[in-house]
Amino acid sequence: MRREIRDQVVVITGAGGGIGGSLARVFAQKGAKTALLDLDPTRLETVAESLRPAQILPLLCDVTDPTECERAIETVIQTWGGVDILIANAGISHRSLLRETDLGVIRKVVEVNFFGAVHCTIAALESITRRRGAILAISSVAGFAPLVGRTGYAASKHALHGFFDSLRAELHGTGVDITLACPSFVDTGMDTRNLAGDGKTIRHAKQLIGKPSDPDKVARQLVGAIERRKRLQVVSWVSRISFWLSRLTPTLYERAMRRAQAKESRASSTPSPLRN
Repeated sequence: MRREIRDQVVVITGAGGGIGGSLARVFAQKGAKTALLDLDPTRLETVAESLRPAQILPLLCDVTDPTECERAIETVIQTWGGVDILIANAGISHRSLLRETDLGVIRKVVEVNFFGAVHCTIAALESITRRRGAILAISSVAGFAPLVGRTGYAASKHALHGFFDSLRAELHGTGVDITLACPSFVDTGMDTRNLAGDGKTIRHAKQLIGKPSDPDKVARQLVGAIERRKRLQVVSWVSRISFWLSRLTPTLYERAMRRAQAKESRASSTPSPLRN
């Protein structure tokens, strides 16, 4: 049975743009009540304003702070009575070889990408379980395959799979669906704004592996995956090829990935004051 989206209460982290903003538009178009969580007040209000008069609730929230996540989820519950669907989307990346990376950069990436999802899941889980809802975690190709120059990012995305696959097993029989989504490169700008090894934000040349996916198209695929109650949604041909190559011929996949990332690492980059 397909999951109905209309009138569902949806919470999206990292909703101030990129995939998160596109997901907010799709859910609003389908008649959901959508809570937008983001750290950046300007980006958050821009997305919220573009969606009105849909039922929108913009909330400032730093997902690395469990208290802020609890407060945001409680506000949603007080406003609309509960949470039906949680989208764990907030994320950052780094681009630096491990030997050139401060430990604090690894910690920051894991705090946002992994613990941010954990904090919001814990805060919303009772309501989601009571309402037989759903959780969608935005992972990546780096969640099931290696990626040179992004050890911390890959670790954070691999951790999402271990956490949510195990949680799915714990929730068996409750009616709660958990979907892991694995896009490759999406045209959100995030992959051209990464943390360097010293923690500064840098602008890199665009990635060189295939054409970036359109975020609106990705969002429609992801909402469709929730409706169909899928366990795993591998987005784009690059993701699908990577998924099977990394499993069937991991050595070949690693060789191809090293070559592609070597080209990327030679691309020019310049310092940038951009924030994630």
